[in-house]
Amino acid sequence: MAKKFCGLMFSVIMMLHLLVENHAIETEAPTPQPQQNSQFPKYGITQGSLQPQECGPRCTQRCSKTAFKKPCMFFCQKCCAKCLCVPPGTYGNKEFCPCYNNWKTKRGGPKCP
Repeated sequence: MAKKFCGLMFSVIMMLHLLVENHAIETEAPTPQPQQNSQFPKYGITQGSLQPQECGPRCTQRCSKTAFKKPCMFFCQKCCAKCLCVPPGTYGNKEFCPCYNNWKTKRGGPKCP
């Protein structure tokens, strides 16, 4: 009985070791992602370079990481409709779109996300 138990435990330990080892091998070297600097024009970074129908996908990407998706999408689409431009990335980079960057609320804060 003890031999069977030891054999079973050895088998379980070996399987766990193999699973951990295989998982470590798979996650050690992620494939490098290409830099998006060369792709900025697709985001409509120059003022007026987007068509109104392109605002939805650009704002979806812009607001993808926020916890406040509905207000972000509302204001992003409002800003895009006016400026025809959405900065690249999910945050910052507003210097690429002056209209988007300079539109302020009544309180003086940024209107566009």
